[in-house]
Amino acid sequence: MPVRKLKPITPAQRFTVVNGFDSVTRSKPEKSLLAPKKSSGGRNNSGKMTVKNIGGGHKKRYRIIDFKREKFNIEAEVLSIEYDPNRTAFIALLKYTDGEKRYIIAQNGLEVGQKLISGENVSPDLGNSLPLSAIPLGTIISCIELIPSKGASIARSAGTFAQLMARDGKYASVKLPSGETRLILVNCMATIGTVSNSDNQLLVHGKAGRSRWLGRRPRTRPVAMNPVDHPMGGGEGRASGGHPRSKNGIPAKGFKTRSKNKISNRLIVERRKK
Repeated sequence: MPVRKLKPITPAQRFTVVNGFDSVTRSKPEKSLLAPKKSSGGRNNSGKMTVKNIGGGHKKRYRIIDFKREKFNIEAEVLSIEYDPNRTAFIALLKYTDGEKRYIIAQNGLEVGQKLISGENVSPDLGNSLPLSAIPLGTIISCIELIPSKGASIARSAGTFAQLMARDGKYASVKLPSGETRLILVNCMATIGTVSNSDNQLLVHGKAGRSRWLGRRPRTRPVAMNPVDHPMGGGEGRASGGHPRSKNGIPAKGFKTRSKNKISNRLIVERRKK
C-alpha cells in the first residue's frame, strides 16, 4: 500500500502525501451494511459547545462492522477491500456460504477471493478468527476481545498488531501495540495478522483545509489564551503560563491519572514504555 507524493502545483501540495489506495478494490459501499451517522459539532442536547475543535467535515455514513466474528465454522469469501471514512484501517466485505454479507477489519495481505473462517478448530491463517486458546504462541494477532463475546476492542487501527506470548490456565499473555504485556482470557477471540493500511502514519495533510474536511476545527494554543480561559493563559508579553496542563488543571507530560485501585491492574504483567 504505497503512498503518493503530489507534485507541487500549489503551495499546499508541496508537502502533501496521500494514500495510493492500491489495495482498495471497490469505491461504493454495500448499501445493506450502511447506517446514518449524525455529526454533533461538539455540542450537547441544548446546543452548547462541550468539546472544542470539532465541527464541519464531510458527511459520512457508518459502515456496520462485525467485530464479534461469531459466525463459527461457516466459510466466507472476500468480495472486496474498501475504504472506510470512520477509521484508519481498510475494511473487507465478506459473503458467507449462507448468503449473508458482513464487513470486517481488513488484515494486511488480504486479497479478493480469499476464503476466511472463524471458530475454535480452524487453521491459524491470515484473516481467520480464533480464540486465544487455539492460536499458536508467538503469532501476530489483531482485533482482540477483552471480554468474551463482546467484540474486538484492541489493535483495530491501521498497522497495529499484538503478539501472543504465553498461556497459563485461563489467561493468555499478550504483548499489546503500546508495549504493555497484559493477561487476557483464553476464550477471547482474535484475528490472525496485522491490520491493513500500515502506511497511514506516513500521510501528510499539507494544508489546513484537509483537517477541516475531517471535521477538525482550528485549535488555539493555551499559552495564547487569557487566565480566565486556561491555566496556562496570561502573562506579560510572551511569558508562558507555567507547567503544561489541561484546561481543567490536570498536569501533562508524565502525570499518572490511572486509578491505583483499578481492578484490571492485576492483569497487567508489564507496563507500556514511556
